[in-house]
Amino acid sequence: MASTHFGFKSVDEGEKAQRVRSVFDSVAPKYDVMNDLMSAGLHRLWKRYTIAVANPQPGDQVLDIAGGTGDLALAFARKVGESGRVVHTDINEAMLREGRTRLLDKGVVLPTLVCDAEHLPFASDSFDLVSVAFGLRNMTHKELALGEMYRTLKPGGKLLVLEFSRVAKPLEKAYDWYSFNVLPKLGKLVANDEGSYRYLAESIRMHPGQEALRQLMREAGFGHVDVHNLSAGVVALHVGIKC
Repeated sequence: MASTHFGFKSVDEGEKAQRVRSVFDSVAPKYDVMNDLMSAGLHRLWKRYTIAVANPQPGDQVLDIAGGTGDLALAFARKVGESGRVVHTDINEAMLREGRTRLLDKGVVLPTLVCDAEHLPFASDSFDLVSVAFGLRNMTHKELALGEMYRTLKPGGKLLVLEFSRVAKPLEKAYDWYSFNVLPKLGKLVANDEGSYRYLAESIRMHPGQEALRQLMREAGFGHVDVHNLSAGVVALHVGIKC
């Protein structure tokens, strides 16, 4: 069996999905709290920017992949209104359950589905917008997932990939120190899980940088891909248009 990376480790491809699932099973109950702590609340601004760039319209059909606790799905639902539809998906049932509960608490009921982004159970040309926030780096075959996102978009549709990326050079040392010293300790203190947050730091380093991901999206079929660096490149928003 072919091997792939799980953080800095090399594992069999078939093993990675199970390991990633275990990570998110563990962190799901404290996921939102940890996001606020790790990013000092900046993740909310990054997601708000993503919604602004997406510019969803009433009646739009939206697919939120790796939707987790539902931040983007909720924001999209408010924009597309009753005439639109937002499908909230994740490969991890524990994360999806947290998200569905959170959405219901806010009075929002969305189609919710456990599914693998590499094999999306949707017809081609179905969605005006597809989003994936902080999920692509955990996928074993990113090229397959991006191809599926392209397939399910309508012509002229937009893919938005919000993901950790390559920070500006002058900040690299400080960012590395924070990632490998502070994050795991925060994880241990708040979520009683140091290992999962060490994996988080490692997975960011193994994920393609801005230009490499832009190229992957082009190879998946997107004729035009814009890259928006946020917070000095800590995070990047890649926006692809299906021709």
